[in-house]
Amino acid sequence: MILFIFAIMKQDLIFGIRAVIEAIKSGKQIEKIVFKKGLQGELFNELHSIARNYNIPFQFVPIERINRISRKNHQGVIAFISPIAYHKIEDIIPQLYEDGKEPFILILDGITDVRNFGAIVRTAECANINAIVIPDRGSVRITADAIKTSAGALLSLPVCRSVDVYKTIKYLQDMGIYVVGATEKAQDYYFSTDFNQPLAILMGSEDVGVRSNLLKITNKNVKIPILGKIESLNVSVATSVIVYEAVKQKMNNL
Repeated sequence: MILFIFAIMKQDLIFGIRAVIEAIKSGKQIEKIVFKKGLQGELFNELHSIARNYNIPFQFVPIERINRISRKNHQGVIAFISPIAYHKIEDIIPQLYEDGKEPFILILDGITDVRNFGAIVRTAECANINAIVIPDRGSVRITADAIKTSAGALLSLPVCRSVDVYKTIKYLQDMGIYVVGATEKAQDYYFSTDFNQPLAILMGSEDVGVRSNLLKITNKNVKIPILGKIESLNVSVATSVIVYEAVKQKMNNL
């Protein structure tokens, strides 16, 4: 039986089961795949298995949601192509040490607003942060808008997707990196903390902050003093405040 392949490209999308399979196998960077709920069949099972093996985020959604993205012959599958190439933090850290550099990493737990994310990445690039870690699920999708908001920083600053941020933090600690979490529940202020060491700063979403299970395993948690009536800073602003305290300390030690 002849298998028809529907490989319809629209901006950063790929439609069709076989088309998505071939895109993954050819090395395309896939941001996310959406599957129609209840989708079955041998070819779908192959794609589902490949997505899991490649640690590609996927989600089962109602057909109405897929049709809102496109009414082309998508066969119940749409993949979003990433405009950047993702990196592995396990490759970056050893290379930094080998090059005689002190790791400076930013971990973003659950940032979903593209403008906040872009602003944070722009700050990180200006601060010479070595890499950004984001969860593979529940995080902003990197699009052309995100790149624009970052002033192009996303094209040069390595971004690492983590299947398990908890394990990533443990890995960083095993590699001698001091992990500092930002939370309003902390006892210590950020400016009283020693950032002048191999460092990872952990920031959370503006609505719920860093997940509690992650805060429990950090080396230290810090807060920013809030003196006005509004309870919190925008997360991109808060990130800049803490990151540049680390920059100041590192520069003072030169």
